[in-house]
Amino acid sequence: MQALDAGFSKARALEAAEKAIIFTESRRTQDYLLRILEESRFANQVVLFNVSNNDSKSREIYSRWKERHAGSDKVTGSRTADMRSALVDYFRDEAKIMIATEAAAEGVNLQFCSLVVNFDLPWNPQRIEQRIGRCHRYGQKHDVVVVNFLNKSNAADQRVYQLLDEKFQLFSGVFGASDEVLGSLESGIDFEKRIAGIYQTCRAADEIQMEFNLLREELDEQISEAMDQTRQQLLENFDSEVHEKLKVNLQASQEYLNRYESLLLQLTRYALGESALFDEKAPVFDLLSNPYPEQVIPLGRYKLGPATEDAHIYRLGHPLAREIVSRADDTELPHCQLAFDYTNCPLQVSILKNLVGKSGELSLTKLTINSAETQDHLIWAARTDDGTTLDTEQCHRLFSIPATIEAANTDPADLSELTESAAQAILAQIAEQNANYFDEEMDKLERWADDRKRSLEIQIKDLDVEIKTLKTESRKLAKLEDKTKAQRQIKQLEQKRTEFRRQLFDAQDAIDRDKDGLLDEVEERLKQTTQHRTLFQIKFSVI
Repeated sequence: MQALDAGFSKARALEAAEKAIIFTESRRTQDYLLRILEESRFANQVVLFNVSNNDSKSREIYSRWKERHAGSDKVTGSRTADMRSALVDYFRDEAKIMIATEAAAEGVNLQFCSLVVNFDLPWNPQRIEQRIGRCHRYGQKHDVVVVNFLNKSNAADQRVYQLLDEKFQLFSGVFGASDEVLGSLESGIDFEKRIAGIYQTCRAADEIQMEFNLLREELDEQISEAMDQTRQQLLENFDSEVHEKLKVNLQASQEYLNRYESLLLQLTRYALGESALFDEKAPVFDLLSNPYPEQVIPLGRYKLGPATEDAHIYRLGHPLAREIVSRADDTELPHCQLAFDYTNCPLQVSILKNLVGKSGELSLTKLTINSAETQDHLIWAARTDDGTTLDTEQCHRLFSIPATIEAANTDPADLSELTESAAQAILAQIAEQNANYFDEEMDKLERWADDRKRSLEIQIKDLDVEIKTLKTESRKLAKLEDKTKAQRQIKQLEQKRTEFRRQLFDAQDAIDRDKDGLLDEVEERLKQTTQHRTLFQIKFSVI
């Protein structure tokens, strides 16, 4: 029974990735989208959801639902409530797309759907979050993707979207930020009225720009205050791992950076020094001079995160980032003693609490494995003076809190045993991955060979039957001309059968060659060499 439940849950999760809900503001738009989709590959896979649902298909769905659940407690007796349940069940079990008006934005659970399309984007931020909340709820197995349609030829529409995205952070930033902001500002309805007033009174692009600038100025101070309060609450009450999962940037940045982007920004800030001017509130910097004249690196504004038209996109693959990382990798760092200040750190890092008051030795080693392909692995090794070994996550988190150098050029302790043990674990994991890869690829080849062989054998068997039938029929023919024609046809079928038999042998030869190639590849992977290089080693204390 448990296996059946697990299989059913997995099937539901897969279905969620194949379903979409499209929100519109009017019945007219809803009917328009229905006509388009019914002429596509989604014909008969679309269901409507609105206030009345008087169309023939909805009535049919409702009628079948009542028959199926007659006498059960699912039928409430209220046509409105039962119609909603019927349409949701139909969307879950049969349809691929639901086209809904605002009637579906509240009180409907669609955690089996993971794509939300705002064909008409409302001006009220709370309505947008309500829409997303239909799918982004407990039981959802996928990341919910939100697609917003925007009329780029309409200046007002563009400014509304910009305000919703940047100020209320509906599509990126602090989870639930718009609830916090609207709670300290005014109701979403009042905000929507302000937007409607701009639409009604402004016609020229300059007028629209000016009115939205005024609105943003009015909201800036209140929004900033609300966001700061939200960040402070997260700082005080949640662990740093929770911050990452909630995608909260605690440096008051408008955008969240993942772990690697954040590390790249910190390294870049250190490496560029006075060659760049960094924004303290955003992942943005202005490159004032090129510190690496041998590389062609344009000056100007750089930005981490989503693409933008007014800045260079800064990522690991950018020439500037590659040069900085390469030089950092080649830098020889002396052994020194660092004091990590956990007590005064604004972040809560729970896995480091038991290290307060302790000291020890820590190293970071780069393990390079050369085989069919080159792999680099970073190995953390750390041990406190009382013999407690730190795990990889503790080592990494240790460098998320402030530290000062207490002594330089100290004598390193021996951590080679820990490093070698971690290296052997990595090699064992790679060996297991290679073994699994070999088994999977060999199974694929065997299945392909069986399928190909079975297909050809069936065709050969069918030809045998057809040839035998033609031979029998040809003996019954009276005219020599007909007999000759029948024999030519038989001859053609026999040639075709011979060709299929040849393909059967060729397929076996091909599978044998593929097996030999797979064996060669695995043997090449086994011819691996390893290199160890200590990137740095420190004496540490946690205060």
